Amino acid sequence: MSEDVQGWLTPRAVAAEAGVSQEFDLSQCVREPIHLLGGVQSYGALIAARWDDAVVDTVSRNTAEVLGRAAGQLLGRPVTELIGDEQWAQARESAEAVTDSGTVAPQEGPAPSGVLPLTLEGAGGARLFDVTVHRNGDLLVLEFEPRSEDGPFVFQNFYPRVRRALQKLQGADDVTECCAAAVREIRVLTGYDRVVAYRFDGRDGPGQVIAETCGEGREPWLGLWFPATDIPPQARRLYARNWIRVIGDVDDRTAGLVPAVREETREPLDLSASVLRTVSGYHLEYLRNIGVASSMSVSLLHEGELWGLIACHGDDPRRLSPEVRAACEFFGIALSLQLAAVAGREEADELARNRRALATLLARLTSWAPDALMRTGSGLAELLDADGAVLLRGTEMSVAGAPLPEALPGLLARLAQDGAVGEVWSSDRLPEVLGLGPEEAEAEGVPAGLLLLPFNRDGDLLAWWRRERPAPREWAADPSRPVRTGPGGERLTPRGSAAVYRATVRGRSAPWTPVQRVVAGELWREVSGLLARQVVALEARNTELARTNEDLDSFAHAAAHDLKEPLRGISNAAAFIVEDAGAVLDTTSLRRLTTVRRLAQRMDGLLDSLLHFSRLGQVGLEREALSVDEVLDDALVVAGGRLAEQGVTLVRRAALPRLRADRERLREVLENLLVNAAKYAADEGAGDRRVWVEAVRIAAPGRVPEEGAGEGDGADGSAVTALVVRDNGIGIPAGQQADVLQLFRRLHRRDERGGGSGVGLAVVKRIVERHGGRLWLESPAAAPDAGCGGGPGTAVWFTLEEPPEGRP
Repeated sequence: MSEDVQGWLTPRAVAAEAGVSQEFDLSQCVREPIHLLGGVQSYGALIAARWDDAVVDTVSRNTAEVLGRAAGQLLGRPVTELIGDEQWAQARESAEAVTDSGTVAPQEGPAPSGVLPLTLEGAGGARLFDVTVHRNGDLLVLEFEPRSEDGPFVFQNFYPRVRRALQKLQGADDVTECCAAAVREIRVLTGYDRVVAYRFDGRDGPGQVIAETCGEGREPWLGLWFPATDIPPQARRLYARNWIRVIGDVDDRTAGLVPAVREETREPLDLSASVLRTVSGYHLEYLRNIGVASSMSVSLLHEGELWGLIACHGDDPRRLSPEVRAACEFFGIALSLQLAAVAGREEADELARNRRALATLLARLTSWAPDALMRTGSGLAELLDADGAVLLRGTEMSVAGAPLPEALPGLLARLAQDGAVGEVWSSDRLPEVLGLGPEEAEAEGVPAGLLLLPFNRDGDLLAWWRRERPAPREWAADPSRPVRTGPGGERLTPRGSAAVYRATVRGRSAPWTPVQRVVAGELWREVSGLLARQVVALEARNTELARTNEDLDSFAHAAAHDLKEPLRGISNAAAFIVEDAGAVLDTTSLRRLTTVRRLAQRMDGLLDSLLHFSRLGQVGLEREALSVDEVLDDALVVAGGRLAEQGVTLVRRAALPRLRADRERLREVLENLLVNAAKYAADEGAGDRRVWVEAVRIAAPGRVPEEGAGEGDGADGSAVTALVVRDNGIGIPAGQQADVLQLFRRLHRRDERGGGSGVGLAVVKRIVERHGGRLWLESPAAAPDAGCGGGPGTAVWFTLEEPPEGRP
């Protein structure tokens, strides 16, 4: 932490503080209209004349001292009385030439202006002025600066220094080296005592000194961060509109404007493009507090945005001639272009690397995209230097890289609703976006960085996330206390290396680069195209599959119906032969005829089963709200006798729920399962034979709940009702559970365990799937309660999901 800041105040700073009000309101500094301060620096004078008739509209009060003509003598009179018609014409031509040269309009970028020499005749003889002109609506603004006493500016003497400086810039390999070269050369060009390059962290963020050159014995600022409040938003806007800003003397007495408020606008003259514009009292105080008597700022722009500044500080008042300012402005433009070139080169290299990685990733997308994207080693997370990636499609979520942060699924659903399809959304400070502090975000499992791409309006998306990366920073002042109490009350805090505040920035990840956003967009286009093609192919396959199923159902129905008649004939013929000629046939022939009749009857039973199975795919379901207990009672009318024959007891542990289902089909399901439980009961002597029927709320179909699982236990917060018919019979080996669900498959010979055709479980499975549900088996299963005894048993689980709205 810093020492007492009062120890850093010089006598000059103490006097400056004593001369201002005792209370400091930072919000006033942020709101201050610095382009409408109504004055100019007093070493020069300003005249604003109407473009059409040259009549003076506004003047500075110091024209008598600077120009030899009082403000009252100029206001409302033609400016040509002061500068003559020829020089007025030159001023207009200069402004028109600058405006027509293709410079960006003042509202959109650096303001255009031109400089020309003008001569004024007076009692003391001719006087030379450097006049900066710019167009301001219907006014032509002329800013007069007395020609420097150092003699005329000689371009040939100045140009070699500028050229050498630019050559050094071109040889820089990165942004930091480029800025280091720039500050050295600008200090040589201008003679300031300290020159620093200052880069902003985002449009409205704080800034860091990334390059510096200064005289011996001065406190180093290199690497220090300065709070965002040091340069408020309105100042940043003006820096973006003006390449250069010079303050000749922080103790200069401002020359006010006449009139103070223009009648046409009811505001002071807009001085956004003025080179002589006066300075905010807040900024002057800031400069005094750090011992600066004069300053110059050169704007550094990137793609029209303020990227940073070259800030120059002098220990003594210093005026720069228009030519030197023009050279520094030119240098600022060249530096901005060079920084853009360096950044462009770095981005091009990064883009080439990332596109190679993207090409490798896309080569794997020849099959089902989610599997290829999310499998281990796919490189999806590494593609954007992320900690993890997640693909969300419907209710399915696939994760690559590190485990998914706890709060991320819910956040993705929220953010995807606001994002445009195919448009990259990213943040390297997600907790701040959500209004969370770093500790709160960490406790809730919110990542620091997120980049997402919505695939559609249904919530399907691809996203990358990053963990928090705490960044240590050294501040030139406590960023949480931009003002502190000094001898003159609450004042802007003096800056200096001995007033360093060390703090760690939390709640942020590494920033997402423009290249990473581009690569993410390219991946989105490839995956979207692949998924669209897969949707089309899947729809075609589903259509073909539906047609094939219809054909198979029709074939099974026709085959079963048409084959039954010949079988009846075969069975009847065999019966007639036995009846009519049984007395004359030998024993072997009678046995064979009996076998023919028995096989025909069995075939007839199989065809009946096949006919019933095929009808299940054609007959519509009649869903209704029903009591499962009542349906179970109906099933016992048929199955109860079989249970009693085998000595199997039915157990209902609790009342069964009400569901929406087809009553007859659900009865058939329960009937088949109860009959199977009777067939495959435990052998005699193995203990009580029981079958349990119960309903359980589970997290998701196919996942048996743990003990105590209840509603809402699923990962997605949903739960469904599953019915389970559980016995303590002989059980089904795990390797054969899939077989018993197939048509005409039995695990025993047909004359064992009560016989049968092997159709029952296949019918059950088809009915469940017609309801939109799912069926699965468990065996061996733990005994449901103490003392039940018996074998390992079998549990048949099934759900009866509601169909999508609008479907039968």
